[in-house]
Amino acid sequence: MSTETYLYAERRAEAGAPLLFTFHGTGGDENQFLPLAEQVLPEATIISPRGDVSEHGAARFFRRTSEGVYDMPDLAARSEAMTDFIRAHIARLRPSRVLGLGYSNGANILASVMMRSPDLFDAAALMHPLIPWDPEDRDGLANKQVLITAGETDPICPAPLTRRLADYFRRQRVQTETAWHAGGHEISRGEIDAIADFLRRTASPLPAHADRISA
Repeated sequence: MSTETYLYAERRAEAGAPLLFTFHGTGGDENQFLPLAEQVLPEATIISPRGDVSEHGAARFFRRTSEGVYDMPDLAARSEAMTDFIRAHIARLRPSRVLGLGYSNGANILASVMMRSPDLFDAAALMHPLIPWDPEDRDGLANKQVLITAGETDPICPAPLTRRLADYFRRQRVQTETAWHAGGHEISRGEIDAIADFLRRTASPLPAHADRISA
């Protein structure tokens, strides 16, 4: 395991603080969500890796062959590398809670890591994820907390696939919340508010809340 697999930004908090990983969208970088994370969870340590795949100069976390068509062997290899990176930082920092926030391609790598290694994250906010394959059932996801935010008319992450992902998490007994806006792939103000509320609630090591599903 290595903490240096990726270039990353880090904002360090006190020992044992919650740990929040942020994952940018295609063309973003390690600074895309760092200001938001610092504002929402000023008490947390924040680690924001930069994707190590270049798509015509745009940083991503794994390769794709076309829009919505993933290079699945590459996704598997990159998910394994990201899992090792995350696990190494958890071992280094020993946080009270581990949270994730990802947008688009960043949400996809975060979801993939969660499905491979359910023990890593306590909670995750997935903004406009696109999971076009059928994930395997994972007992270890039970009682984790997930927020999915999405646009009803998103041309990149179609609403039916978003709902299918939410249904998958519910079948795994994940405490699953959804927050929708009427637009497309853009991030709405309402999404930001929902994410801020979710992260503040789930950063606490107190017992998990009851299932909440919002429309």
